[in-house]
Amino acid sequence: MSDRTYRHTVVLDWGTTGFSAALLDESGGVREVKTGDLGIQSVPNGEHEKVLSGELADWRARCGGLSIIASGMIGSRNGWIEMPYVPTPASAADLAAAARTIELPHGDTLTLLPGLTDRTAHPHSDVMRGEETQLVGFGLERDIVVVLPGTHTKWAELRGGQIHRFRTFVTSEVFNTVAHHSFLMKAAKGEASATGQAFLDGVKLAMDDSGRAGGLLTRLFSLRTAWLAGELEQQDMRSRLWGLVVGWEFREAREQNWFSPGDPIAVVGDDHLVDVYEVVVEAFGARLVSAGRDMAIKGAQAIFQHAAS
Repeated sequence: MSDRTYRHTVVLDWGTTGFSAALLDESGGVREVKTGDLGIQSVPNGEHEKVLSGELADWRARCGGLSIIASGMIGSRNGWIEMPYVPTPASAADLAAAARTIELPHGDTLTLLPGLTDRTAHPHSDVMRGEETQLVGFGLERDIVVVLPGTHTKWAELRGGQIHRFRTFVTSEVFNTVAHHSFLMKAAKGEASATGQAFLDGVKLAMDDSGRAGGLLTRLFSLRTAWLAGELEQQDMRSRLWGLVVGWEFREAREQNWFSPGDPIAVVGDDHLVDVYEVVVEAFGARLVSAGRDMAIKGAQAIFQHAAS
């Protein structure tokens, strides 16, 4: 559109290692998407406005001033402007009340969304930035547990129209560290896959309640000894490791009363990890609830609309 009186909306998820921006049309649908690897850790202090302006220059040239809604690590202590953490339990209106809008050059506005903290976590408070928009996009009207896979996976309980509580599991970071930087996987070949038997065998290893397999640290070492004994192929080592650590996350979650067999669990995200986690939900006997994609966009819009009302 060339009508400068209408301000197009851009939903921005600017994280530590990359960013994703979606240009929306007047009905709220996604018109175009930009992604890149220029995360906040690569942007010098004081340069965020300049970088963002340059990244969105072509959209601004075609659409005029933009209304940018930003979530994620851009609002962290290491980002552009540090945004507060809203304590749980929190509704979409609570998140909106802590949002902040600033005027930018070239007619743009930037609305920074807050993060979320769970002060009931032990031994220290837990935090999230960005996932809260996905939860709002999924919908807070259902009482259900939602898993949001990522480098630091979040488990969140929705109750009574609020994000009631959440916990973080550093599963993917642990996997990547062990898979690519440890002696345990020195003999491993190829990348991990969640579609074969090796992954499922790893999940089963995590589920083993016989008392003979030990804890997680013992089971991790068993992956190397299985290869030494000729019981595990080199190309399957990382896949079994992947199944073990994701399975162990579910085991811990179950022991912490996040779910019991038969309980509904929704998996929310926009990448291949959703498929991985859906497999493990069913392996642990929970009831998988389907969830759509683009939840962060829907959630950011919903929070913004609350803030504007």
